[in-house]
Amino acid sequence: MSKMKKVMLVFGTRPEAIKMCPLVKELKAYPDKFDVAVCVTGQHREMLDQVLSVFGVVPEYDLSIMKPGQTLFDVTCSVLNKLKPVLESWGPDVVLVHGDTTTSFAAALSCFYLHIPVGHVEAGLRTYNLDSPWPEEFNRQAVDLVCKWYFAPTEVSRQNLISEGKPKERIWVTGNTGIDALKTTVTSDYSNPVLDWAAGSRLILITAHRRENLGMPMHHMFRAIRRVMEEHPDTKAVYPIHMNPTVRKAAHEELDGFDRLRIIDPLGVLDFHNFMAASYLILTDSGGIQEEAPSLGKPVLVMRDTTERPEGIKAGTLKLVGTNEETIYNEFSRLLSDKSEYLAMSHASNPYGDGKASKRIASILSA
Repeated sequence: MSKMKKVMLVFGTRPEAIKMCPLVKELKAYPDKFDVAVCVTGQHREMLDQVLSVFGVVPEYDLSIMKPGQTLFDVTCSVLNKLKPVLESWGPDVVLVHGDTTTSFAAALSCFYLHIPVGHVEAGLRTYNLDSPWPEEFNRQAVDLVCKWYFAPTEVSRQNLISEGKPKERIWVTGNTGIDALKTTVTSDYSNPVLDWAAGSRLILITAHRRENLGMPMHHMFRAIRRVMEEHPDTKAVYPIHMNPTVRKAAHEELDGFDRLRIIDPLGVLDFHNFMAASYLILTDSGGIQEEAPSLGKPVLVMRDTTERPEGIKAGTLKLVGTNEETIYNEFSRLLSDKSEYLAMSHASNPYGDGKASKRIASILSA
């Protein structure tokens, strides 16, 4: 019988928390197998705390690194300096990090320096373009350099890792823990005043915040969306806007004065997942939404030039439309006008798992 493992999960942003909290709860369901500690860095603060509250996860450690105007230098250095004494005092057998954030990179580097084994949840996603998404592509490749456990969400991710020379026996296809989260957050009795406002219309859900889209690409995205919606009066749109002031400035410049599009403050995870479930289609430059929306049968237009989630493109649930105004206009218009195109995307199979990824990871770690 294997001895109890001391497992620490380190994360710091809202997207990480959404995907790690189901795993925290799964591991804590086996107190005879795992001694579990959660360490949050606070790379995001308010949005992170919202997610922790929804899932009822209380961190054992909080590095509280966030500060106004923080840079990637600030985040990396703060995580390295503040995580070191936590790792040394608690002494984990394995540290689990998620995905591609600067928190994940710095935490993995800390563990490498201290010879602590790392498990990478959502390993193997790639664009192989270090500038897109930036700095995420570097972060995830760097994390995978130091891992002992690779928890790949799909077979494509597994093959990426194998092609890079990672040991096959250390790679497992688990599905995506983000799908696990949806199982607990989407409810049939959910209500919200904004959804009441949109009732009777086709609801378009928008998210846009990616660093490489700041500036003119974002203006092009917003102009295309507004043009299409002006031509389709049966639509209403909701844009839960990112905190980044550059994003907010561009959005207000292009979208203010259009009464069928509401810019609202960021939504908590429970609200956002239910908004997705109520939407007709989604336009996004986010990563996680590309996995979540297909499980809800929602077509996604991805406003990026590259995606590390080609499975969704292949399955037909996602379409990569870039940031060119005319391309977004044409593809968005087609989905609203062509019912067969819409049905093909909304009925495509979800390639990202069955909601049991956390159970698989717990089983692998307990072996």
